[in-house]
Amino acid sequence: MRDHYDFDKMKGEKNPYLKQLKQPITIRLDKSTIAYFKALAAEMGMPYQNLINLYLRDCALNQKRLRLKWVS
Repeated sequence: MRDHYDFDKMKGEKNPYLKQLKQPITIRLDKSTIAYFKALAAEMGMPYQNLINLYLRDCALNQKRLRLKWVS
């Protein structure tokens, strides 16, 4: 392998899959929620952030709505 590569002469191409890439965000979740997904992801052998993404994607694709009942 060469010690030095000259990238100045390279022609840059835009990533054709750019629209399919994930959007980095910041979200605040309860510690117990994160622990739940981490444990579940460990059982499945996958990163917990991927598992959360898959779950949220499934909710969005199936247009699932959350039903909350507040207990007084």
